[in-house]
Amino acid sequence: MKRHVFRVVFALLLVAPLAAQSPKGWKVRPDSSASASDPDAAGNIKFVTMGTGFHATNPRAAVYWNPANTATGNYTLKGTFTLMKPSGHTNYYGLVFGGSDLEGPKQSYLYFLVAQDGTWLVKRRTGEETDDVAPKTANAAVKKPDASGKSTNALEVRVGADKVDFVVNGTTVHSMPKARLKTDGIYGMRVNHLLEVHIDGLAATKT
Repeated sequence: MKRHVFRVVFALLLVAPLAAQSPKGWKVRPDSSASASDPDAAGNIKFVTMGTGFHATNPRAAVYWNPANTATGNYTLKGTFTLMKPSGHTNYYGLVFGGSDLEGPKQSYLYFLVAQDGTWLVKRRTGEETDDVAPKTANAAVKKPDASGKSTNALEVRVGADKVDFVVNGTTVHSMPKARLKTDGIYGMRVNHLLEVHIDGLAATKT
């Protein structure tokens, strides 16, 4: 229990100084690897404005959000993610939605992510716990790194009246009943550790 409390407090203490280095209005919440066989890299997380979007360099996993960015009801959330180079093993990146208390111990959000191996997944985080909403699944719509080591994937979460569609590069890879998900709340991005990712076009529009 003491170790758990320490990890929560440590994470909360890191939100403010990292946010101070981020684009105006944006916040960053890192979470460190708990696996000795899959450690974080050395160095600091870097999250900056670049061109018309954002650029995230992640020795540790992190969630990025602007508290002003919320979506409720029926909406479509979009973002285009360019993986700059593959990591040494599979790590995921993509959209966060339905978020609340993202700076606090009761953080809650859903995330729809893709990885360099051509798989996608949907997960839910509640506090420090995570569970699979839809397990990692391969789909040809998910682009893998090309000869240059880069890959670009346009992700969408389409929240309708009765269902939620998860879309990669225009292809619906998964659909599920809306009643099973908390979709109202803050939206943003998640980039797991050992990744460098550029994000463009992050926006939610009412439908």
